[in-house]
Amino acid sequence: MPSFDAVIEPDLVELRNAVEQAAKEIATRFDFKGSSAQVELAAATPKQRELTLWADSDFQLQQVRDLLLARLAKRGVDARFLDFSGTPQKLSHDRLKLAVPVKSGVDAETAKKMQALLKGSKLKVQAAYQGDALRVSGPKRDELQQAIALLRSGLTEWPLSFDNFRA
Repeated sequence: MPSFDAVIEPDLVELRNAVEQAAKEIATRFDFKGSSAQVELAAATPKQRELTLWADSDFQLQQVRDLLLARLAKRGVDARFLDFSGTPQKLSHDRLKLAVPVKSGVDAETAKKMQALLKGSKLKVQAAYQGDALRVSGPKRDELQQAIALLRSGLTEWPLSFDNFRA
């Protein structure tokens, strides 16, 4: 039976390249001269990654964020992988730190939304949540392709990708 996996997984090589390019530009820009502005990528666990943005003021933090988003766009990394909803943490000497988690893996709540969307569409496909992915299987390839199109159009807040398409 044909199947595919719907996952939320960023390209980590391109993400690292974008962060390094942003850090290099921050080091050479005149308006960041003498400041402690920087961007770094850290792995909290093997599955969870986090970006840390440092700056001396709110304005500089916003500039670092915009610069990072521009580098991500140039490298082809979707900005929806990053969660900028956190509040900046104030450190000593008026420094600010913003932790930005990198989304990866489909959580149970998102999987339920995806399953409900597929069931409501009346397509003859089955969806099963397996760890960090949603496995969708059906009798025909055409129905799976319709399911992919439906998931892309129905869940625009998530940067979905589709792996392991087996015929």
